[in-house]
Amino acid sequence: MEVRRPLIVEVKRGSLEDGPGIRTVVFFKGCPLRCVFCQNPEAQGPGPEIAFVAQRCIRCGSCSAQCQQNAIDLLASSRIDRRRCDLCGRCAAECPSGALRLIGKYWPVETLAELLLRDIEFYRPSDGGVTLSGGECTLFPDYVHELLTRLKAERVHVTLETCGSFDYQVFSEKVLPNVDLVLFDFKLIDMQASLRYLGRSNELILSNLKKLLAESSVQVRPRIPLIPGITDTHDNLAGIVDQLCHLGAREVSLLAYNPLGLSMYTPLGRPTPDLPSGFMKSEREREIVEMFREAIRCRAANLPATHAVGDRDGARVELAHPATAQGQLHGGRL
Repeated sequence: MEVRRPLIVEVKRGSLEDGPGIRTVVFFKGCPLRCVFCQNPEAQGPGPEIAFVAQRCIRCGSCSAQCQQNAIDLLASSRIDRRRCDLCGRCAAECPSGALRLIGKYWPVETLAELLLRDIEFYRPSDGGVTLSGGECTLFPDYVHELLTRLKAERVHVTLETCGSFDYQVFSEKVLPNVDLVLFDFKLIDMQASLRYLGRSNELILSNLKKLLAESSVQVRPRIPLIPGITDTHDNLAGIVDQLCHLGAREVSLLAYNPLGLSMYTPLGRPTPDLPSGFMKSEREREIVEMFREAIRCRAANLPATHAVGDRDGARVELAHPATAQGQLHGGRL
């Protein structure tokens, strides 16, 4: 069921990630999946949340004075009794140090579109544009339809990042006609692993990817986040290669592991997942890329040759690093 009033976590201007050129990225709040390795846990739930960063707190008491639910204890390490908190946001509005922050703000479509169009002179010469991310923007098809209609009227390039779990009919009618590039996260091939690590079966995700690749004239780029011990295994990658080749995918991106999302769990009052705290080592990245290429060679030895540096036997892969880490990009195509 659609949540009709979407909240926005952040609008990031001047981004060089999440699509080509200079972009503005809109992070929607709300996602149908519950990935244990989520990079943006603050964008999982569709409703507002209060984040508390203890290191910033000066214990001035402004928050406590504003809280009508008696949900704040200045002596408690977590500061907020989340069972009492009604998410009114008054504490965050009065916090002088930024220790408390209300996550999730509603933007009227016309207001958001006006902000996104301010940078149109940067989009055009760089072949950039706007990227809708999250969370999962496809939860809000009516809102997204109206927003994209305004952007496409100004010929803005639109990229959409998705987890792949959406109503395809609604998506194809209201969202897809105004999208130029779909970055489709394909995380796990095994259904039981999907239930365990994503919180939902991958059946709908696979069905939607199949339809997009078969029916859509829009560029679709599957992406595989490399999560140590979960998605970066030989069986998972080989299974994904087999599926992508079967569906006729022509390109794929491998996303190097990014641990930065782990820092958000404690501020949200949630337990931190048991995942590595450091970025993936370059040696491991090379191993995974070669493993992936070998799986491609085994699955489809007749792939056309490409000109990518360092590639052999026609297998070409894209390995993207977070900008906060190495800021490198190696191009690739299946």
